Order: sequence, then structure tokens, then C-alpha cells
Amino acid sequence: IDEEQVQLMKRRGGVGHDLSHIRPKGTPVKNSALTSTGLVPFMERYSNSTREVAQDGRRGALMLSVSIKHPDSEAFVDAKMTEGKVTGANVSVRIDDEFMRCATEGKPYRQQYPVDSAEPDTVKDVDARAFWNKIIHNAWKSAEPGVLFWDTITRESVADCYADLGFRTISTNPCGEIPLCPYDSCRLLAINLFSYVRNPFTPEADFDFDLFALHVAKAQRIMDDIIDLEAEKIDKIIDKIASDPETQEVKGPELHLWHKIRTKTLQGRRTGVGTTAEGDMLAALGYRYGTPEATRFSEKVHRALALAAYGSSVDMAAERGAFEIFDADREKDNPYIGRLREADPAMYERMVRHGRRNIACLTIAPTGTTSLMTRTTSGIEPVFMPVYKRRRKVNPSDPEVRVDFVDDTGDAFEEYVVYHPKFIDWMKVNGIPVKDDYTQEELDAIVARSPYAGATANDVDWLEKVRMQGRIQKWVDHSISVTINLPNDVSEEMVNNLYVEAWKSGCKGCTVYRDGSRAGVLVSLEKKKPAGKPEAPALSGPKQIIKRPIELDADVVRFQNN
Repeated sequence: IDEEQVQLMKRRGGVGHDLSHIRPKGTPVKNSALTSTGLVPFMERYSNSTREVAQDGRRGALMLSVSIKHPDSEAFVDAKMTEGKVTGANVSVRIDDEFMRCATEGKPYRQQYPVDSAEPDTVKDVDARAFWNKIIHNAWKSAEPGVLFWDTITRESVADCYADLGFRTISTNPCGEIPLCPYDSCRLLAINLFSYVRNPFTPEADFDFDLFALHVAKAQRIMDDIIDLEAEKIDKIIDKIASDPETQEVKGPELHLWHKIRTKTLQGRRTGVGTTAEGDMLAALGYRYGTPEATRFSEKVHRALALAAYGSSVDMAAERGAFEIFDADREKDNPYIGRLREADPAMYERMVRHGRRNIACLTIAPTGTTSLMTRTTSGIEPVFMPVYKRRRKVNPSDPEVRVDFVDDTGDAFEEYVVYHPKFIDWMKVNGIPVKDDYTQEELDAIVARSPYAGATANDVDWLEKVRMQGRIQKWVDHSISVTINLPNDVSEEMVNNLYVEAWKSGCKGCTVYRDGSRAGVLVSLEKKKPAGKPEAPALSGPKQIIKRPIELDADVVRFQNN
């Protein structure tokens, strides 16, 4: 597994591992060690591999998950609480409905290994509520672990209708938006929702659903074309490896890996059509993010997206052929397919007749870099702040970069302060000058007049945001990558309420970030000013960090350390 991970990461691939197959700590093994070391050493091994395989200062991305049913899952949950441990991976715990019921009702929960066995080798009962409280505390303190509501994921997964044919979901990609079977890929395309708002930030603003449906259908077709382009690139990788001078013993594992990826790519033709700019779309239409009215409109948009994307996939099946293992009978009882059938019976009948080109079609990714290109909010998130400071990871050895911040793991970042672009659009529509020398109080007054007031990441009704995610999730066949941003003083009880509400609302996963709980990428502007000092402009640039000299005076001390 470790070798396959580094082979993928050397080609800039992200990786997800589920560790539920690893023996719990202390169980007998048939070698000289006598007992297993458990999950945590493997977490560190895979994390270290991620950090070792770097691309010009940009390391790979890794997701580690484990079933809550695994006897070592508590050690897994605690692994990142030690500073400097497992810094090269995100971690999420797969939680089933039985555990959630036991935790909320105060009942014991049975763990076992193997986790899916009818006759397990190892069994132990744990206090579900105490374990749940530990998950909540750790998420509150360090933003991890995330939670994956696994029964919801597999129950709603269209691809899992073909679990016995190799499409059983085992983990997720590094950001969690696509639960995947072994050797399948995360392919993403994001549609800018703000671009379909006519007359934004005016009383005449409305959403062009006809143009949106047309573009979604084209986007699904583009993604299907990308699958064939990906297969061509995989063929080139395979040909290159095959022609390398190394022996078959050396290059065989990498060849085998890429053949498995190619097979899964063409067999399922999985795509990830999604959206970005949800927050800006709602603001441009006059909705306040996190209100019931905004949630209802968002659900309407994503319902239209699902019907257009699946309709396009059915049309392509009639033209190009369905994915090779399509079977309408396997899918007939799937809840997601049932909602599509109810919403558009004619499209469903065409799907039964012609098949579908893609085993699954939709997701909503974080779209961090994409949203910088579109100059919008990301994914389904609200605006972080209309004015904010951003950190960009840099290579400290590059003479062209400025290092303003170094996190606990030694990664270097450059900081810069920006206006949110669509907030500037609103200012211009309303005749408000865009300047760099507003005081914080002046900016606060301007923001209070805007549709972004009370709708920033820290200001929204967090429970309503979770309900919104659940409502949208009903029309997304994969998952939604969302982080609930919380202020530093939020209570652990609120984190508990959010996670429980996410489970009840039908979310497939949830993660939180409490301001200041770890070295983040986005940070809010500091409002506090030293007493007695004159008020400075709110948007003064970040300070230049003094570069460390090449040489420093030092004392050399020799001693015997035994």
C-alpha cells in the first residue's frame, strides 16, 4: 500500500486509505513479533511518505479513515493530538448509524475485528457516549477527526449497487467529496453559480435556470470526454514504465497499479460535476446565507443540476454506450435513483432503456484554488469574510517569495490582505468607493449594509448551514466537502449539536474548524489595537519577516552523552 501511495503521489495524485483491515494492537500475529502494533504506526508511515514525496515544495494529499467498529479506532482518533504526529494526512472516522444511536441513547457499542465479519476474532464493548465525547473534544481542539456517516454514504451510493463487481466504497479522496472504491479516481469540474445570476445585487436579480441546465448537460459531456483523455494519459504512463530499463521485479508493482487504475476508470466512468460560488449566488439574489429561504433556493438549484447531469449521462449512453456493468435492476431500490425517478419519470424510463454513461456523476468539492480563479466563494460555503487575510504555501528556498508565517510543522506561507471580489461588485453597484484605507469601523459599517451581513463563515446559523448541506446532499450522488467555521469561544456542546444534526439531516460527512485551533490557511483580520495608539488603516500590508542570516556566531560545546 505504501509503495502504491508514493507511486501515485510522485505523479501529483492524492490518496485515500482505509485502515480498518489492519489488526488491532496486541492481537496475535504469526511472526517473531508475536503481537500486532495496531493502527497508529501505519498512520505515521503513510503520513511520512506523503511528506517525503514533495513536488517543488508542494506535498501530496492523504486521507486516512477507519471504521468506528475497529478496536483501535480510539487510538486512531487520538493520534493527531500529539503535536508533530501524522502531519501529512487528514483523518476521518467512519461512523455507522448503530454507533450514533448508542451514543445519543447512552448505550454500549460493540467493536470487533474484522469489522465486517459475522465471526470476529476480537470483540470488545465500549462506552459509546464517552467515545463520542472524545471525538467531539478532539474536533473542537484540533479540527480533526472529521466524521464520515458511513451507513448514509453506502446506502445512498449509486456505485455501491455494484459493490460485488469491485465498486464497494472503502474510503474517500483527501478532501472527502468523493467516496471511492479501490483504484478509482476523483475527477472534478465546478460550475460557477454566480455566473447564472442576471442583474446581480439589484432588485431585478434572478437565476437563469434554462441556461444553467444547458451548461450542466455540456459539463457532464466534457467530464465524460475527460475520462477518455485520462485513459490516454494512463496508457502513456504504462508505456513509459514498460520501456524503462529497470527489471520487471522493480517496475512490476507500478505497472500493476496503473493497469488497475485504467480498468476502474473505463469500467465505471465516474465523474464529479459540481458547483462553486453558492454563497455569492445567494447574496447576488438577495438571500442571506443560512436562512430557510436561502436553503430552499439552494436545494432547487441542486435538484436542477442533478436532473440535467443525469439526463446528459443518459443521452450519452444512447449515443456512446452505457458504462459496461450498468444494470437498472441493481439500482431500482437505491434512494438517490428513487428521487430522480420521482422528479423526472421520463428521464428515468430513458435510463432504463438506454442505460447511463457514468456510474456516478456529481459532487461538491472545496474548490479553493478554483474559487480564486472565478473570484467567488468556494463550494457551498459562505464568504469567509468580505475582507480577509490569505496564506499561500511557498517554498522558503525560492528567492522570489516572502515568508510571513511558518506553521508548527515547518511549512512556510506568504500572507496578503484582500477584499472579496463580489463584495467589491456589490460596493460598485451601490456607489460605494473601493479604497484601501478604510478603518475597520468604516468597513464594518459598509458590510452591515450588504447582503453579506450576518452571512460570513463565523456569523451564519451553523445548525441551519448543516441542514442546508443535508438538503443539498439529497441531490448529490457522491458527497459534499464542507467545513463549518466556528469562532474560538464556541463550546464543545455546539460542536456536538452540529455533528448530531449533520447525521440526522442526511449529511455524508462533517468537519469543523474552530478559529485558532490550528495553523490555518485563512485568518481573520485582527481588530484589537494597543491602548493609546492612533487608529491605523485596516488594510495595512503584512510585515516583512527578517531573513535568517547564512552565518551566526555560536559556541561549540563537546560532551559525552553516556
